[in-house]
Amino acid sequence: MKTWFITGVSSGFGRAIADAALAAGDRVVGTLRGEEQQAAFTALVPGRSFGIILDVTDEPAIRPAIDRVEREVGPIDVLVNNAGYGHEGTFEESTMADLRRQFEVNVFGAVAVAQAVLPAMRKRRAGHIINITSMGGLITLPGLSFYHGSKFALEGLSEALGKEVKGLGIHVTAVAPGSFRTDWAGRSMNRAPRAIADYDALMDPIREKRLAMSGKQIGNPAKLGEAVVKLVSSDNPPAHLLLGSDARTLVDRKLAELAAEYDAWDALTRSTDFGDESAAANSWA
Repeated sequence: MKTWFITGVSSGFGRAIADAALAAGDRVVGTLRGEEQQAAFTALVPGRSFGIILDVTDEPAIRPAIDRVEREVGPIDVLVNNAGYGHEGTFEESTMADLRRQFEVNVFGAVAVAQAVLPAMRKRRAGHIINITSMGGLITLPGLSFYHGSKFALEGLSEALGKEVKGLGIHVTAVAPGSFRTDWAGRSMNRAPRAIADYDALMDPIREKRLAMSGKQIGNPAKLGEAVVKLVSSDNPPAHLLLGSDARTLVDRKLAELAAEYDAWDALTRSTDFGDESAAANSWA
């Protein structure tokens, strides 16, 4: 029986992963924002589901919460950094406060929770950290620049952390979902007010389409939860995992576009080296 710690289990991916882990017979500690939600989650599977109130942006509260879970429930085998939200708005129309809040939740909160679980995982030489990123951490769409920035950051943090702890028995996986039938594009989305007419032709159809597709996305959250449980059961989990056929299609397209662009500018790319053999020997490559 594994013990999972999942941030943001009131709905969406967090709840789907929690339900799948509980169905597999594991224990799940889930973070929530209110007492009623906490009580409801704890009552799901008495003795195996535990709700705790925690805001991942409240950094001083994170380590004591993790210590309490390790002491009262048991060693955390799997951390799922799921808490997050989307910010929609053009780069110019969004504020610095919007950007700071986006990174506080999507990046800094995830880092703080991961840092809190790492000491015990290192001591046990075991554990799996899963960061829920997004296909939006690998591709971009107009009107989501702040969201993409946060998810690109989490992808890079996850990959580098995985290389640092690989020899310590700890796995790290960045799970990048595509479009799933959650509230991400609906009530969970923070939308910046529109103010600059030059962006109307671009943004008005995008905002309308995104609102219209909410609740009709191709991805099934329950199947995502089951996929994450399968991921955790692997002896050799990947550093990156795409979930959703649209994610695979769009990321493949992005990789092809990158390769074509790099090839087109290859001569200029290579023209900036000193060109001597001693420098080449000290290259990162």
